[in-house]
Amino acid sequence: MSDPFVHHPELRALIAKPEASPFRKQSMAEFVAFIEEAGLDTDWFYSDDEREASRAEALKGREGQDFWFFGYGSLMWDPGIRFVEVRRAYMPGYSRQFILKDTFGARGTEEMPGLMAALDHGEGCHGLAFRIAGDEFDLETDFIWRREFIAPGYHPMFATAETDHGPVEALTFLADHESETMCADLTWEEKVRYAATGKGLFGTSLDYISNIVEHFETMGIEDADTKALHRAALDHIEAAKG
Repeated sequence: MSDPFVHHPELRALIAKPEASPFRKQSMAEFVAFIEEAGLDTDWFYSDDEREASRAEALKGREGQDFWFFGYGSLMWDPGIRFVEVRRAYMPGYSRQFILKDTFGARGTEEMPGLMAALDHGEGCHGLAFRIAGDEFDLETDFIWRREFIAPGYHPMFATAETDHGPVEALTFLADHESETMCADLTWEEKVRYAATGKGLFGTSLDYISNIVEHFETMGIEDADTKALHRAALDHIEAAKG
């Protein structure tokens, strides 16, 4: 298959090219240095050895083969990976949930926590599945782990994603409830407040959620829960103005 967008030509202009992704341009050492220069703690980050051990365990027996990767958030429009095929996909049994409480400085702090999305068990999640060629297996999986497995918060796993051209088994990252960043017991009021007020090195939580809503509308992804949270966060900001 020579055209990655053969099934969905409408996505061609909506997905950033890998070389344009800022995630692609920075090594792990450079990223850590950037974080530390900003005065943030990196002691809780995985070491290179821990990251590599996770990658080896999750991908054991699949080395050198084509594989699918499921994106449910910014990975849909800025995957940063080189792929040979993309399909709209639905992963039953899992859902996009705003349960990542950020107090480490990315989109929030201890004083003003931020909020981000994670994949967790649920009713189902619409996203995109990308097929990565086997001859780029090592390079692309190394990049995926550097982007998605920086610190505790997720478990890599393979799960079935349904597409219009048949089911595929896709790699994704599931919320790790043993991690202090994942807070499944957040109340609606806490989520709204964190979404409205969280701010860190990479911007505000509101900008993060606004970006998701904007891209979902452009890509034709329906997510009523994300829209509701976005609207409530905006209302919270207006109410705070008095």
